[in-house]
Amino acid sequence: MPTSKIQPSRGVAPGATVSTRKPAAAKAKATTADSASALIDARIAGLGDWRGEMLARLRALIKAADPEVIEEWKWSTPVWSHDGLICTGEAYKRVVKMTFAKGASLPDPSGLFNSSLEGNVRRAIDFKEGDQPDEAALKALIRAAVALNKS
Repeated sequence: MPTSKIQPSRGVAPGATVSTRKPAAAKAKATTADSASALIDARIAGLGDWRGEMLARLRALIKAADPEVIEEWKWSTPVWSHDGLICTGEAYKRVVKMTFAKGASLPDPSGLFNSSLEGNVRRAIDFKEGDQPDEAALKALIRAAVALNKS
């Protein structure tokens, strides 16, 4: 790590050796994203059944809809963000739930939302074993969520 002698100033002892290396914010973000992606990979692999396959499929759709999406790991759950939270991907015993943070404000002409309909902010889609996501409608919903975050 690079070091240098600095001039005495407030709070620094004369002759003190300090680091001149600046933290790389981009590198820290990449490391965080890599860690989140690894945790999501582990979650998918750990499910080991249709739920892991569904979560992997939804993840691929999210990335296809928004190539700039950021994967995060919050609340012990996969989270996807772009200028704010887009959605989470939760796996339960009988469903894989995709919860949209601002779902109540999103247009849903295809009627994808089928869960958490009573809320004022969130909306969710429950996928059961054997369900086939409407890929075009889901991508449109993801893009609408990103547009809402950017507005």
